[in-house]
Amino acid sequence: MLEKVTAVNQALDSALPLANPIGIHEAMRYSLLSGGKRICPIVCLAACRLVGGDESAAMPSACALEMIHAMSLMHDDLPCMDDDDLRRGRPSSHVVFGERAAVLAGYALLARAFEHIATATQGTAPPGRIVRVVDEIARLIGPEGVVGGQVADLKCGGGGGGGGLEQLEYIHLHKTAASVEASAVAGAVLGGACEEEIDRLRKYSRCTGLMFQVVDDILDVTKSSEELGKTSGKDKVADKMTYPKLIGIDKSRDYVHKLNKEAQDQLLGFDPEKAAPLIALANYIVHRQK
Repeated sequence: MLEKVTAVNQALDSALPLANPIGIHEAMRYSLLSGGKRICPIVCLAACRLVGGDESAAMPSACALEMIHAMSLMHDDLPCMDDDDLRRGRPSSHVVFGERAAVLAGYALLARAFEHIATATQGTAPPGRIVRVVDEIARLIGPEGVVGGQVADLKCGGGGGGGGLEQLEYIHLHKTAASVEASAVAGAVLGGACEEEIDRLRKYSRCTGLMFQVVDDILDVTKSSEELGKTSGKDKVADKMTYPKLIGIDKSRDYVHKLNKEAQDQLLGFDPEKAAPLIALANYIVHRQK
């Protein structure tokens, strides 16, 4: 995984060089190149390889997905959203560059993401696959996916959350898991997967994305801000709906292991060697400490 993260970081640096206007590019690069787990790019590359594709065809989409993820974090941290001044162990984008610059840099990253797919994937995959990737990503980050999940999350707000497990799962399947799903589907499509393979990778990514969020909820109440690199305990202070709040920490951990098994079951029948990175990623999410 470390090898893949290094390759993705190098590709991201090349995909977004410092250029004029300097200010906005500095803000874009600040959030994009600030480290992170690179889960979406890794899933995209691994899904492409799993179905027999060449990872080089998926790298532009992998980078684009990380640009979109960076944008979502920049906007998520804004005072009008989740209002967080700390991200990945350093001040959030709006703290460093101001709120208006953070909003505009986010818009710019979103635009650059689709531009990068359209231009950098040419010659490595058939046009029809590229068009489908753009369609899948746009749908899964829009009102049917990430945006829809964020809207539902903001509606719940504090004061007990205003919902139960069904509502909480809706939020996280859209706000978090949809990004992982977009990554898996993009990689699979570019690798030439059949529809049955794409469907299995959708299920894998939904379980993995939901699992990531349940673990996130657990870490929020068991780790410090220094350990997490972001503000801990915010959900409890805001009285937000979380898995530990609704079912307790022990049952939340049991649910994580259930989701991990369901995710890995979707990889049965694939080449075990090619499936290994996705299995390792799922296990990493289970045991991560930040």
